[in-house]
Amino acid sequence: PVQHPLPMLSLANALDEAEFVEFDKRTAERLEIEEVEYTAETKLDGLAISLLYKQGKLISGATRGDGKTGEDVTHNVLTIADIPRQIERKKVPVILEVRGEIFMSRTGFRALNIAQQEKELKIFANPRNAAAGSLRQIDASITAQRPLTLYCYSVGYVEDGEVPDTQYGVLQYLAELGFPISPETRRVVGVAAAVEYYHGVQSRRDDLDYEIDGVVYKV
Repeated sequence: PVQHPLPMLSLANALDEAEFVEFDKRTAERLEIEEVEYTAETKLDGLAISLLYKQGKLISGATRGDGKTGEDVTHNVLTIADIPRQIERKKVPVILEVRGEIFMSRTGFRALNIAQQEKELKIFANPRNAAAGSLRQIDASITAQRPLTLYCYSVGYVEDGEVPDTQYGVLQYLAELGFPISPETRRVVGVAAAVEYYHGVQSRRDDLDYEIDGVVYKV
């Protein structure tokens, strides 16, 4: 077990446009502003991960678990090429927790199932199950053979250092440090632009090379 230095909290849900419009209205009123600025992102259907760096070096990787306590999967995380082992930048916080989603692309999932079939091994039902099973392998050499990838979406615990104070700024900062972020990430202002983003993603959903279960708006 791994205790998260800060809880990995759940997202609130809006199941239709009316619920989101109401959320936007409440948020604008509470902040006493005309329009809310959001970072809009795709909600990846994978496995949440917490990556802890000390003086720029990756020291642990843990699943979300119940939000307070996760599972140590450091040995498997180290086999994923998209995850930096060392942050190649002089000025980073002494301790930096990077959070993201580990997933399997549709292309990688199809290739994995073809390979499994050829070896007469178990066929995976969907990319999420394949990713979750791959990350929790006891034998890291098996994880290393699986086409896992990562998109980062936030920072968690930070000690002795600073990160940008906006969500969009944090994502650009992570990209500069060498962490992959979703190419669908956008900054949108106001409820109309946010809803337009949702419809745009929805229209291209089947063309994305990874599975999603919605979009996320962060104030």
